[in-house]
Amino acid sequence: MSSISLSGRKLPLQGVRILDIAVVWAGPYATQLLAEWGAEIIRIESIQHFQATTRGQVVRPTKEMASMRGGMGGFPNRDPGARPWNRGPSFNHHARNKRSMTVDLTKPEGQEVFDELVAKSDGLIENNVPVSMERVGVTWERVSKVNPKFVMLRMPAFGLDGPYKNYRTFGSHMAANVGHYSVMGYRGEDAAITGNTLVADAAGGAGGALAFASGLRYARKNEKGIFIEIASAENFATYLGDFMVDFTMNGTLPELEGNRHRNLAPQGTYPCLGEDRWLTISVTGDDEWRVLCRVMDRDDLARDPRFTSHDGRREYHDILDGEITAWTARQEAAEAMILLQEAGVAAGVVMSETDAFADPHLVDRGFWEALEHPEVEGGPRLHTGSLWKAERTPRKHWRAAPRLGEDNEYVYKELLGFSDEKYQEFELDGHIGMDYGPNVP
Repeated sequence: MSSISLSGRKLPLQGVRILDIAVVWAGPYATQLLAEWGAEIIRIESIQHFQATTRGQVVRPTKEMASMRGGMGGFPNRDPGARPWNRGPSFNHHARNKRSMTVDLTKPEGQEVFDELVAKSDGLIENNVPVSMERVGVTWERVSKVNPKFVMLRMPAFGLDGPYKNYRTFGSHMAANVGHYSVMGYRGEDAAITGNTLVADAAGGAGGALAFASGLRYARKNEKGIFIEIASAENFATYLGDFMVDFTMNGTLPELEGNRHRNLAPQGTYPCLGEDRWLTISVTGDDEWRVLCRVMDRDDLARDPRFTSHDGRREYHDILDGEITAWTARQEAAEAMILLQEAGVAAGVVMSETDAFADPHLVDRGFWEALEHPEVEGGPRLHTGSLWKAERTPRKHWRAAPRLGEDNEYVYKELLGFSDEKYQEFELDGHIGMDYGPNVP
């Protein structure tokens, strides 16, 4: 772990070992955040079972599948390669700075390995459907007996009890369950057609990292372990607090606003020169409205009695959108943004990934960090930086996402003390490897 020290300083979580049985995004994001600040994250995986949507959608996608954009696509050069499970974009993002070992927890000797790892670790994070963990005995009752100072964080979508306990779900389902889709969508549309959002997963990951860090502090201070449960859907419900309080106090159900705002007018996202180029503009009061009109060289709009008050601009928002669009459609998005910002009007380009990678602010701050992966050709690839900075504790990514089973020798031989002979036995018995078996679906 000394390789992650920077400028002679230790990262705050250096020396902390966390077992990771996390899937999809919420759980892996929690361990990603902890890994970035020095925790040794060991992913416990199996070559006998492929976890869909974690190392990819399917074990062996065809080149045709890999050419698709979205969840199935994203492979370098749209080529799944010989080991596509090591090349997927989502996994390579959230698994950076982590380790990977393989073991079959459905076998007794795999269970023994798990207990040995628990004894040598500080905690575990998982976000599987509860019944899956119960089948292989990954429970607080078990790990707390093996290691009384252990921190266990479980973060299933709907918690460890209740009628939804074993629902298998994605962030979109969690968001729907707590009402997020009722506040998304464009005016006059049905909320059911607003499309997916997976922000509940991201919220769960950030909440999970905070919860685990708090639990670790408790365990160190009190010299005893702690069990923490986060229902990811409930965690995300807190992000909708203003809508929920408004309903409980006033019985108000939110209206779909699209890019508009309940208290600001005009506000919207407007097309600019070029293909799929957009600019968001938000006017907070009468003074800014007059400034916007001046920038657009439309003082006639500023004098129009329909638009001189906030209520009027709200009432005639559709007309204003047309007038603003007539101006933005002739503008280059970034230039218009700068023009408006310098005049004192809130405006921002709707940025593509290309824009983000070239953004001078992000580049100047060193937000993008390069990592090179042995099975991703083309040299180092840029990754997002960490969620926050610490003034006296510099950090950087030090390792690309692990290949499946890449750290088996480290875990089995260095941590657990396996002999070469015993290691070979585990290989032959299907625990250790870097490839999924031909019969794994």
